[in-house]
Formats: sequence, structure tokens, C-alpha cells
Amino acid sequence: MKHLIPFLLLVAFTLTASCQEQADKNDNESPVETPVTEIPVTENPTDSTSVLPPVETEAPNVDYKPAFEGQTRINGVKTKTPYDVQVIAQGLSNPWAVASLPDGRLIITEKAGKLRIATTAGVVGDAIIGFPDVDNRGQGGLLDVVAAPDFSTSRMLYFTLAEFAKNKSQGSLTAVGKGKLSMDESKIENFEIIFRAIPYFDNSMHFGSRIVFDKKGNIFVSTGERSVMETRPKAQFLDNGYGKIVYITTEGKPVAGNPFLNNSGALPEIYSYGHRNVQGLDIHPTTGDLWASEMGPRGGDEINLIKPGKNYGWPTIGYGIEYNGNKVGNGITQKEGMEQPVYYWDPVLSPSGMTFYNSDVIAEWKDNLFIGGLSSKHIARIVLKDNKVVGEERLLEKENQRIRDVEMGIDGALYAVTDEGRLYRISKK
Repeated sequence: MKHLIPFLLLVAFTLTASCQEQADKNDNESPVETPVTEIPVTENPTDSTSVLPPVETEAPNVDYKPAFEGQTRINGVKTKTPYDVQVIAQGLSNPWAVASLPDGRLIITEKAGKLRIATTAGVVGDAIIGFPDVDNRGQGGLLDVVAAPDFSTSRMLYFTLAEFAKNKSQGSLTAVGKGKLSMDESKIENFEIIFRAIPYFDNSMHFGSRIVFDKKGNIFVSTGERSVMETRPKAQFLDNGYGKIVYITTEGKPVAGNPFLNNSGALPEIYSYGHRNVQGLDIHPTTGDLWASEMGPRGGDEINLIKPGKNYGWPTIGYGIEYNGNKVGNGITQKEGMEQPVYYWDPVLSPSGMTFYNSDVIAEWKDNLFIGGLSSKHIARIVLKDNKVVGEERLLEKENQRIRDVEMGIDGALYAVTDEGRLYRISKK
């Protein structure tokens, strides 16, 4: 019997990992060759603040009750301002991130380890070289990118990537790197790794990997817990970089005042913990608060307001179930000392990159949150008031595209890249 139990556990582990990889698969589709098109959008006479039925109409995966009113399936809203949707480029190879440069152009990462610059008219440049070998299996690769606040003078770019161990059999981890864009924009110079979310592990899932600068010039970075049962519990412990949001300087050092600086055995870079796979991260333009979107399992995708030192619960609490239908842990949604999500989805959105809208071009979108949905294949517009979600709208839901990242451009338009290789522009008419 003692030999039978480990065997059964191994079978269960293998089935769970297989289900997770199938449910989370997101990076191995070939780009779809589609013509550059302008998509007609019907003008909506309904005021953006009008109360409409919730946009989600499908049955939930589980009958967990929300902790407070408005935590899920909030009323819908509709944008009143007429806007255009255009496919301005296509044929990108597994793009993962899109970010703005100070001159208004866009920088786009491709998972295999390439970087490209695109104009807002959709002219995409040649691949920029200078990156180390990346683990681009599954959900890995060259992932997020952001320009330094002083890019106009420093030309520094910051990246997240899945970095192989020197001995590749030991696997990979989420790493943060930086390098200087050459004057001719052909290569990244002096690329170096400044932070590693240790330890290395040999699988291809849950790297997290969004990166955002704060007003002080420091960096928040999200990591994943690497998905499988073996690594999942590490999200609750402070001696590793799995399932965390870290707060570091541009040299990769912990920021002074970090919540666990004086905790013996804790990684001093950790800012928050108990995360599953945070692929959306941004700072509210008015309040300065850090917000995150986090992938749940089968149900339980979340929006979280991130506070220093707080535990966001995974895998102890959550609003989803395993992909095989079993409970996650004890199947509880609340526990003392663990944070509740501001909002959650069931069925899932599969939230990836997100951005706050910080422009007066479409005034009703000011301070709204826009989140790319992978499995849901739309952009979720989230209206916030007093740190609560008060409205939800779906954009691009007829496009049938896995939305990988969303960025507000310098021009006040929204830009989005999809797993299928498209670059979208959403702009005021």
C-alpha cells in the first residue's frame, strides 16, 4: 500500500499538470496572415455610466459566493464616445508585450527573443538583436518590455524573460534584464540580468513577468508560481521568487523600506506574495496605487489592489477549481490574514497585459483599466470608483483574438497585440 499511494499521487500530479498546460497554453500558435483592416464600430447612444446587465452571461464553474457585493459580475457599461478599431499590422511572431517610447512609437517583444519598433501607422521595423538565449518553450520567452523614464537621454530598456540555467537541464526562471538601445536601433547594447526569481525549475509555465516603473524610478515585477503541484506552495513562502511581486531598483537591489527587508530567510526584494500568475501590472495614474490582474485556474481570475507585505492567498484561498474539477486545496475563499480580490471572474478571462487609461482624448475612459483577455478573446474595460469595480465592458469581442497586451499610446489611443500576431489601434473618431 505504501508503494501504491506514491503511484496514485504521481498519476494525479501528471493529470493536473497536463490539464493546466492545456488550459494555460498561449504561446505556440502561428501568426494569422490577415489584411490590414478598419473594423466598423457601431456608435452607442447609451451613456457610459448607464446601468446595463452584467456582460457575463455564462454559468460559473463553481457556486462560491462573493465576499462582498460587486466583487463579481458587476453591471455592464457602454462607451458613448465614437471610436475606430483598426488592425494596423499583422504577421508578428508570438508578440508578448507592447509599450510606448517617448516619441510615440511602440516597442514590441516577440517570444523567441526578438524586439521590434512599430509606428502608430503600423510600419514594423526589423528585428533588434542583442538578447541572450531565452527559454521560449510554452509560456516562456522574451516577455515584457518597458522604456526607462529617462529613455530620451539614457536609451535604456528593461525586460523580463525566461532565462535558462547554465545547465539547461535545471530549467529556467523569471529574470529581469536591461540594455541600451543603440543609436541606429539595430541592437541592444550591454544587456545584463539584474534580478532572478530563484530557484530555477524545469517546466514551461507561469512566469508572470510584467514590469512597471513607479514615479520614484523603481521597478515592480510580477512572477508566477510555475504552475505544478510541486512548486505551487512556494507562493506562500518568502524564501523564493515564485508567485510574488518584487520591488527593485534599476540595479536590481531591494528598494529601501521593502516589507521583508529585516525578515530572516526572506528575499528582501519581495513586495507581496501568494500570487498564482500575475500577467497584468500597472500603477493608477491618479492615486499612485499598484494594481494587478492575476490568472486563476478554472474560475477565479482576479483584479487585486497590491499593498506592501500582503498575502494574496494562492493556493490557500481562491474563487476557482482545478482544471479537473476538484477543489483547490480545501476549497475555501476567505481566510484571516489573506487579501480578497477587488474583483474576480468565473468563467475566466485569462487576463494578460493591462493598462490604465490616462488621457483626455476619450474623457469617459479616464482612469479606467483595460485588460487583455486570452481565453475570453476580448479587452475588458473596467470602471473603478473608490477602489471598487462599478462597471465592465467588452471591446474587440468579435475579433476572435487572444489579447496578449494592451498599452495606452502617447496619442491617447489604445494599442493591443494578440497571440495570433496582430497589432490593433483603438482611437477616437
